[in-house]
Amino acid sequence: MYGQISTLAFVGIEARQVEVQVRITPGQPMFAIVGLPDKAVAESRERVRNALHAVGLGLPYKHLTVNLAPADLPKEGSHFDLPIALALMCAMGAIAPDAIQGFAAIGELALDGSIRGVPGALPAAIGANAMKKGLICPADVGSEAAWAGEDMDVLAAPHLLSLVNHFKGLQTLSRPQPNVEEPAGHLPDLKDIKGQESAKRALEIAAAGGHNLLMIGPPGSGKSMLAARLPSILPPLSPEEMLDVSMVHSLAGELSGGKLISARPFRAPHHSASMAALVGGGSRPRPGEVSLAHLGVLFLDELPEFSPQVLDGLRQPLEAGETVIARANHRITYPSRIQLIAAMNPCRCGGGKPGQSCKRGPRCAEDYQARVSGPLLDRIDLQIEVPAVSAADLVLPPPREGSAEVRARVTAARQRQRERFEALGVASNKVRTNADCSGRLLEEIAMPDEEGVALLRQAAEALGLSARGFHRTLKVARTLADLDGADGVGRIQIAEALSYRGETLRQRQAA
Repeated sequence: MYGQISTLAFVGIEARQVEVQVRITPGQPMFAIVGLPDKAVAESRERVRNALHAVGLGLPYKHLTVNLAPADLPKEGSHFDLPIALALMCAMGAIAPDAIQGFAAIGELALDGSIRGVPGALPAAIGANAMKKGLICPADVGSEAAWAGEDMDVLAAPHLLSLVNHFKGLQTLSRPQPNVEEPAGHLPDLKDIKGQESAKRALEIAAAGGHNLLMIGPPGSGKSMLAARLPSILPPLSPEEMLDVSMVHSLAGELSGGKLISARPFRAPHHSASMAALVGGGSRPRPGEVSLAHLGVLFLDELPEFSPQVLDGLRQPLEAGETVIARANHRITYPSRIQLIAAMNPCRCGGGKPGQSCKRGPRCAEDYQARVSGPLLDRIDLQIEVPAVSAADLVLPPPREGSAEVRARVTAARQRQRERFEALGVASNKVRTNADCSGRLLEEIAMPDEEGVALLRQAAEALGLSARGFHRTLKVARTLADLDGADGVGRIQIAEALSYRGETLRQRQAA
C-alpha cells in the first residue's frame, strides 16, 4: 500500500518542493520517518497517530515507512504533520489518491485531530502555486495563503475530519478570503517635537531617499522621539512590497490572524540582542531583526552599547540588502533592505547637558565612540548632532508643520525617484530609492554641475572621503535635489550633503 502528497521545506524565504511518500508493508510493526527530519518532524509520529485515532482511524499493525524526498534536504518544523497524515490515509484507502494529487499540504496536528496554524503559509502558498498545485493549510492561516493567486485552490481546514469529509463530498470547504492588517489609527506626530529643526530636516531627507541616519546627542535631547516619528512621514507600502514584507514575517510566525502587513516595519531591538537575534541564524535558522525590518526601519538606540561584533554583522546586510547565513550543510538568504536609524550619547557619562560637562574629558568620548567601527559609520549617510533642548524651546507653541506636511514632500520626492528609475529601465525590486543606487547609476542621475564637482573634489581630498563616502554623498545630494524639485544636482546640494558627514570626519581627525 502506497500514498504520496507534496509539501514544502523552507530555505530562507524560498519554499522547495518535498514529496511525502508512505509505504505500508508486512513485517515488524514500526513507524519510521526518513529523509533528514529534525526533532519536530521525528515527533510527528505521535501527533499523527493520535490525530488519526481521533477521527476513527487506527494505524495498521505493520511496517510504516515515511520518506521525505529529496533525502539530502534538511526538513525542519511541525508543518510536516498534515502531509504525513494525508499520505498515510491515502495508503490506507481512507482518501482517494486522485483527491490529493493536485495539492501540497502544510499544517501541525493536535492530538484531537484539529489542524493548527504554522509559520510560512504565504511563501508555502507561493511555492505551491509555482508547482501548479493547490494548498491544503490550517484555517488560521487560510487568508494569508489566499494571497498567492486568485485562481489557486486553497483548502483551509480547521480539523482533519472536515478535510476528509470535503474529499468525500460530505461537506464543502469554502476558499478563504485574503485579508490585510488595518493601518494604525494614530502615529506619533512631528508636531510633538519642539525645536530641533536641523534634526527634523535630516529626518525628512532620510525618509525621502531611504538613507541611514545617526543622531548623536546628550540624554533627553529627543533622539528617540525623532526616530519614533519616522514611520509617520514614510510613504505606505505598495502591494508588491506588502507581499515581500509579509513573506518574511510569515516565516517568523508574526502575521496576526493571517493578515498581510500594510505598514512599514519599525523594529527597535534592545542593545542586549545577540548576533542571531539581530542578524538571524541559530540552530534552526530564522530571520533576525534586520530581516524583519525589510523595507522598513531598524532603530538601534544606544548604539555603542550593542556588542561590537553584533554591530559589525550589520555591515554586509546594509551594503547588499540581504542577509546570508552560511552553515556547513546549507546556505540561507533573507531579504534585508532596511533603513538604519541609530542614536547614541556623545560619551558614556552623557555629557553635553546644559551646564554640565564630562568629568573624564575627551578621553571618555573617544573610548565610547570607538565601540562603533569606522566601516559601519562609513555606511551611514547622514550623521548629525542633536543638541540639548533649552527651556526657551520647550515654552514655544507647537510647530505649525507636522508629519502630514513632511510626508507630502517625502512622497513627492519618492515619486520623482520612481519615475526616474522607470525611465532608465531599472527594475523596481532592485532599486526603490536613491540609497539603493549603484555607482554606475549614480553617474547617470546624480553627477553635479561644474561648481558641484569642484566642491566635491576639494572636500574629498581635504576630508579624506572613501569611495563609499563619496558615493553616499552623491546619493544624499540627489535626494536633496528631489526634495527641491530640481532636475540636476548643484553646488548647494553637495554642500549640504557634505555637512551631514561631519561627525564621522571629526572623529577620524581626532583619532
